[in-house]
Amino acid sequence: MVIDLAFVWAGIIAFAVLAYVILDGFDLGVGILFPFFSEKHDRDVMMNSVAPVWDGNETWLVLGGGGLMAVFPLAYATILPALYAPIIAMLLGLIFRGVAFEYRWRTTRGEFLWNWAFAGGSLLAAMAQGITLGALVQGIPVVNRAYAGAWWDWLTPFSLATGLAVAVGYALLGSTWLVMKTTGELNEKARRVALRCCFATIAAMGMFSLWTPFLNPLYLERWFGWPTAMFSFIVPALVLGCFALLVVGIRNKRDAQPFLAALGLFILGFAGIGISFYPFIVPPSVTIWDAAAPESSLAFLLVGAVLLVPMILAYTAYAYWVFRGKIDPGEGYH
Repeated sequence: MVIDLAFVWAGIIAFAVLAYVILDGFDLGVGILFPFFSEKHDRDVMMNSVAPVWDGNETWLVLGGGGLMAVFPLAYATILPALYAPIIAMLLGLIFRGVAFEYRWRTTRGEFLWNWAFAGGSLLAAMAQGITLGALVQGIPVVNRAYAGAWWDWLTPFSLATGLAVAVGYALLGSTWLVMKTTGELNEKARRVALRCCFATIAAMGMFSLWTPFLNPLYLERWFGWPTAMFSFIVPALVLGCFALLVVGIRNKRDAQPFLAALGLFILGFAGIGISFYPFIVPPSVTIWDAAAPESSLAFLLVGAVLLVPMILAYTAYAYWVFRGKIDPGEGYH
């Protein structure tokens, strides 16, 4: 049996990106929510809830970006020039947020600056990721295997709306994470915020589900042509099911159900993007096979991935297992 290595690697990269989005998404969401929780005690607990895992979550970003460069060099060489500005903005946001974890605990007089660095860096990174996604969905012009657009092509109403939608979705993940990890008054505040965010997120998903198919004839055919049109019924039905579980979980004061349901919404949204894109890695013209490195390189790198990815999964699972349960307000990242 011949193994389609380009397809296998597309699956690995897609999995790494999804893992990053759902794992780093909730700790970015906690930062985005910082301005809505004014009490120092609440902010301390919020930051402590993600402190043990936030840097490990970003491993998946490195794997996805590094893997894209190694196994799909044409995609890397066309996406980066098209999206330099939002990608640099994302990295700057992640830097400010990461530094805030260390410096916020070391000062009293300047704590407000690091609060804003944490919140602003989180919001900037989330918006930049959404804008990057929106620009990729709307299409990147490629001529003679090189980016053929202008510097500001990424900046459109669709990409800006996508950036805002991703930030709202991350806020949903962050608020449901706090529901799962906190107690007392902070938990109640998080539930109220989560309920608002879940309605905003589902509205955003509905809007983009109607908007995206009309950006490109390929998307329109994929969602309304047979046999792939069946996804137009299956995916929205599953989304509504996750939404119902989310609202019921919040209102019935369940801890884990809202977070798991929010993860379900993101997974389904990611699946919808995959259904729209496949087999293109740079819509609307570069397929995964066009962009792939030589077969020998894909096979050589796959050996490393087979060893590395289970190791990352193992230590990630172990970290979450060790730090499971509710946060003790008296302990943390001091």
